[in-house]
Formats: sequence, structure tokens, C-alpha cells
Amino acid sequence: MRLLLTSDTHLPKRAAQLPARLLADMDAADAVLHAGDWVDVATLDLFEARSRRLVGVFGNNDGPELRSRLTAFARVECEGLRLGIVHETGASQGREKRCADRYPDLDVLVFGHSHIPWDTTAPGGLRLLNPGSPTDRRRQPYCTYMTAEVVDARIDVRLHRLPRRA
Repeated sequence: MRLLLTSDTHLPKRAAQLPARLLADMDAADAVLHAGDWVDVATLDLFEARSRRLVGVFGNNDGPELRSRLTAFARVECEGLRLGIVHETGASQGREKRCADRYPDLDVLVFGHSHIPWDTTAPGGLRLLNPGSPTDRRRQPYCTYMTAEVVDARIDVRLHRLPRRA
């Protein structure tokens, strides 16, 4: 099963449109996981129209209309792998232990908010993934997103760096 992991799209404030590479990977994915901060309802509509399966949550920058269509936390099972999606996990210091304590029944937690790509494993095995942002690199050298292959409850993740916009 092919997954696309993204977060913090922030359209149209941070970019006029989504990167073409992200859209191509969205079309190829069996499921798309979005960890919040869509900002614009049209972005959610676009993801829903293009995704075979969309699992998304709202973020701190998402208004009432988005919050009425999304939840703060979502979970999905893919090929026996138990994934959770949430926007915020708090400070980076202590994140692994805090998330492992809060989500003991997950194998993978996808999160956003910081725009900083993150891939670590907590004691006990919880994998924490932040795909960064495909539209707002903040203090990072690149805008990013992730794709993943899930087979037999195992996940292979790839971070994609997008070219800088002119």
C-alpha cells in the first residue's frame, strides 16, 4: 500500500498552489494522510477529489468550516499497521516518550505543526513521522513531504525535498 504523508499546506497564504510532484504522488497513493493546517476549504476539497482515500485532521490554523469536516485525531489501519494522525505533539524535547505514553496502541504517529521533517522511533517502538510542509519551509532548507510503502505491517518511508520556488 502506497501512502502520501503531508501537513501544513497553508494555501493560499504560503503558496498559490500545491507542488506538481506532491499532486502526482497524491494520484499514485492508495491513501493520503494530512496532519492539519489546510487553512483553505478549497484545499480540503481538492484532496478529497484527488485522493483514493483521505484521512486528515484539523490544525491550529484551521477555521470552523474545516473543523466541522475534520477531527483533531484520526486513526487508520493499513496492511496491519496502526497509524494515528494529529496536528500538534508539543515541544520536541520529550516528544517520543510523551507520544508513546499518549498513543500506546499505535505503530506510527503522523504529525505536523512545526514544518520540520521528523522521523524517530520512541522506546517501545512507536514511529513518529512529521512530513514537514510542501509549501512553507520556514527555517528549513526545503519544503518537504513523505511517501511510504506499507507491506505486512512494516513501513518504508521516503522524505521528498521540493525545489525552491522562484
